[in-house]
Amino acid sequence: MADPGALGRFGDFGGRYVPEALIPACEELEAAYREAREDPSFERTLSQTLEVYAGRPTPVTPATRLSQELGINLLLKREDLAHTGSHKINNVIGQALLAQRMGKRRLLAETGAGQHGVATATAGALLGLDVTVYMGEVDTERQQLNVFRMELLGAQVIPVTSGSRTLKDACSEALRQWVSQVDEAYYCLGSVMGPHPYPWMVREFQSVIGTEARRQCAGLLRRGVPDVVVACVGGGSNAAGTFAGFVDTSARMVGVEAAGGAAMTDGSPGILHGFYSQVLQDSDGQVTEAHSISAGLDYPGVGPEHASLGRSGRVEYTSATDEQVVEAVVTLARMEGILAALESAHALAWIIKAARSGDLAAGSTVLMTLSGRGDKDAGQLMTLLA
Repeated sequence: MADPGALGRFGDFGGRYVPEALIPACEELEAAYREAREDPSFERTLSQTLEVYAGRPTPVTPATRLSQELGINLLLKREDLAHTGSHKINNVIGQALLAQRMGKRRLLAETGAGQHGVATATAGALLGLDVTVYMGEVDTERQQLNVFRMELLGAQVIPVTSGSRTLKDACSEALRQWVSQVDEAYYCLGSVMGPHPYPWMVREFQSVIGTEARRQCAGLLRRGVPDVVVACVGGGSNAAGTFAGFVDTSARMVGVEAAGGAAMTDGSPGILHGFYSQVLQDSDGQVTEAHSISAGLDYPGVGPEHASLGRSGRVEYTSATDEQVVEAVVTLARMEGILAALESAHALAWIIKAARSGDLAAGSTVLMTLSGRGDKDAGQLMTLLA
């Protein structure tokens, strides 16, 4: 998990597959990011903002009762406690500061579950930047609370009515709008996907999760590192940030996708939204629709670095069903008093299943990134559990 170089390649995956009009914008962004990450004042401002505004470091919480139930030692990296309720703020603060440094006046963003949109609207309000968020019409309906939060923060939310009207189509529309507004607008992409340098840059901004967790585990665990590290994967930013902290250790690493959108297990190599990775597609190369109970994992591809990590065997990728996810949300809420986002509950669903089946050895120490809190999903859960 290193610098992918000028070509933006993680093994065979990654790259930059965009209209010619966006090539200069991507090159400008890469140059600006490389310059910023070498500037101590930028890194200092980012670190201070994450600390005093976003609430970092987030704690690692032992899930005591659930651990006893499962026969393992489960630790939760609490990104749900970060400002705005998820890990998304880490990447957005970094990109918004970069946009400001580049002299951009507006932020464009896509969102599925709404957490990236909320984080972008929040950063825009903090730094005085206009924000426009593209969101699939289906997602605006199942995430009405987050739509209201974005608008309350001053962002314009534009429903996308094409295609499946979900995250894939929101990404497509945001990229189209960036082409026509590139001189004044900055595309604040929400995950480790898109054309180079986004997959690398977003992973680097999110690596604060893994860096903190590695340090925290060193103080909590006799061995210093957990036996297993688990995170949910859609595009895969919280997982990439987590894995970056443990890729050079002996920890087993597991990424958990939605069963209806499992690009790592059910997809094949292809191009989507400017990058080459594992994609759900038919025999003619046409992208097929993904399904997930969680809007944030309802995406037919996965970040290119995940595709590389999976091909090398360093990370295992698996999936969880909607039914397993709802059970996991209820279990964590009633045993630990923590309401997890549906996205995060995919990771927990696999842990519960693996502990009960013996795939996780009794007494194993398991670190799970709880990427977001479930307040946004309460209305959906009320209907599902009625």
